[in-house]
Amino acid sequence: MVNEAADIVILSNGPGEVTTWVKPVVRSLRQRFGEDRTRVRISVVLSPCANASGQEAAIARRYPEVDRVQGAEHFFPFLLWGKTAEQWDWHRRGVVLFLGGDQFFPVIIGKRLGYRTVVYAEWEARWHRWIDRFGIMQSSIAAEVSQPLAHKFTVVGDLMAEAGSTDTDDPTHDSAFQRSNSTLIGLLPGSKPLKLLPGVPLCLAIADCIYRANPTARFGLAVAPTLTLTELATYANPNHNPSIARFGWGAAELVTTDGSPYLKLPSGLQINLWTEFPAYDRLAQCDLCLTTVGANTAELGSLAVPMLVLLPTQQMELMRAWDGLPGLLAKLPGVGGTIAKTLSKLALKRAGRLAWPNIWAQSEIVPELVGELQPAEVAAIALDYLSHPDKLQAMRARLRSVRGEPGASEKLVQLVWEELAEVASYHAI
Repeated sequence: MVNEAADIVILSNGPGEVTTWVKPVVRSLRQRFGEDRTRVRISVVLSPCANASGQEAAIARRYPEVDRVQGAEHFFPFLLWGKTAEQWDWHRRGVVLFLGGDQFFPVIIGKRLGYRTVVYAEWEARWHRWIDRFGIMQSSIAAEVSQPLAHKFTVVGDLMAEAGSTDTDDPTHDSAFQRSNSTLIGLLPGSKPLKLLPGVPLCLAIADCIYRANPTARFGLAVAPTLTLTELATYANPNHNPSIARFGWGAAELVTTDGSPYLKLPSGLQINLWTEFPAYDRLAQCDLCLTTVGANTAELGSLAVPMLVLLPTQQMELMRAWDGLPGLLAKLPGVGGTIAKTLSKLALKRAGRLAWPNIWAQSEIVPELVGELQPAEVAAIALDYLSHPDKLQAMRARLRSVRGEPGASEKLVQLVWEELAEVASYHAI
């Protein structure tokens, strides 16, 4: 590869992709191409995502390997006319690397910039004829590809398997995160209001039941980056959250005066609030997590953290917080509440295939608790797991087995390297 300057344009979208795919890939890109930004420049362009937190651009800007970031609100002018909000310039050579969004986007953007295209395909690969290379999670993705196009496909493994790896040079890594002898339970009630309304008080009530049975247990709640601590506290306040009075679930007050913030329950239980995002170092130390459905289950699965997945249906209309098309349908005026209730009833029939690890394995690895959940009953299930470490270890082992091995980012970067070398050879002719 000649020394002519090149651009690497990363297309991504949601919080999971930015934190579990983009982060390890940009690190591997810099390790492979070096720190000379005049030689290789890394830009991240975000597209709209229904699950976006609004913090994706800020998170990407914190990655020291990245030179430029454009938020999702400016995506379509770039897609349609090739203009960024800050009027970026472009080198003659480059690669568009797809790490989330619609796989048609790199087709358009690659053609517009005149760059080669590399797509990371976790479950499905599309636009085979117009994409130059595919880095796929597993070989089955290429099973039905026509033979003339088979050379485009390379198995790189699972990018999300690298989410749990930590480095001593990572500023978020701290010896204080090391596991202590007491039980540590993580709470992940979600990030959207319609999930937080039932999720926060239900998790608090379950934690209180566990604490009464095991006073040495410690708890931490992963705070979504879209929430301030004051906003989170409203979901634990009976004056602001009707779910608490309606179902007798847990209430708490926010305490920020004693150093690290926490929620204090009437029983005296203190639940630490983890504000770093993503809180992988914290979550990786947990013996067990209580989580809502969604991307949380994928991230915990990649960390091999045992979990109980909670989907309370006491307020089925709150399932408007579902992701993707179901969530959009459930938000329709007038009929949205009815659709939400119908979706929740269907969820009852799909129990066992709602959490991502169970979808990956096509069998129930992690328990899915769906229905009119009672805190004491869920706590009893959690305590049973905690009192049987062999069950937790078996769940960890199955979670590891269903995801791939680390190393995917280096293999994917190799494809980028090869495509840039291809362009260099072309220009050298």
